[in-house]
Amino acid sequence: MRIAAAADLRYALDDLVKTFHQQHGQVRIEPAYGSSGMFYEQLTNHAPFDLFLSADVQYPRKLAEQGLILPGSEFSYADGRIVLWASKASSVDVERLGVDALRRPAVRHIAIANPAHAPYGRAAEAALRSLGIYDAVKDKLVMGENISQTFQMAQSGAAEVGIVALSLAMAPAASGQGHYWEVPLDAYPRIQQGGAILRWTRNPEAARAFRAFLLAPEGRAILKRYGFSD
Repeated sequence: MRIAAAADLRYALDDLVKTFHQQHGQVRIEPAYGSSGMFYEQLTNHAPFDLFLSADVQYPRKLAEQGLILPGSEFSYADGRIVLWASKASSVDVERLGVDALRRPAVRHIAIANPAHAPYGRAAEAALRSLGIYDAVKDKLVMGENISQTFQMAQSGAAEVGIVALSLAMAPAASGQGHYWEVPLDAYPRIQQGGAILRWTRNPEAARAFRAFLLAPEGRAILKRYGFSD
């Protein structure tokens, strides 16, 4: 079963798949990660995926409106959150300074996901505007194709600070690499994440089973460990 998954799920989904496989050993799952908007464009052209897990519930809803999903298979699975993240090598103390860190001369580049097709990029831009800092920092913004690439830019030092998904900042793979400050939830629109089973799935039974697992207490508990909320 092939899953088109939003890049913020890169680590959480690995854990979800591992746990699911313990219960459904006969199902082999192949996740692909990218921006939700780009996956949406591919799926309107019948890209060969069975399940779509989007960082924006609107994309599965649009697919439903076009008759491209199995009837009744659309669902919401979590809300995402954004943080300012800086590596330990950075001199910028985002934990102490919060959004004011972005004004510091030492911050020459601020990585965000491309708002044109990445929900986390739209949330980042909205937060900068809401917090009254967008005009002061807009010339520092550099774009990642998706939120995972954006995080890599901050990890590598290509950007001194990244506005990234909490799920990536909390991942064990990022443990000890940096520090972060959670952007207040009221500073950006709700990041309601959702999914759907594609109409042309080759394995509807497996897709339904994974959907049920994701929405069950065990699946939700894994998502919560990565900073997702119901």
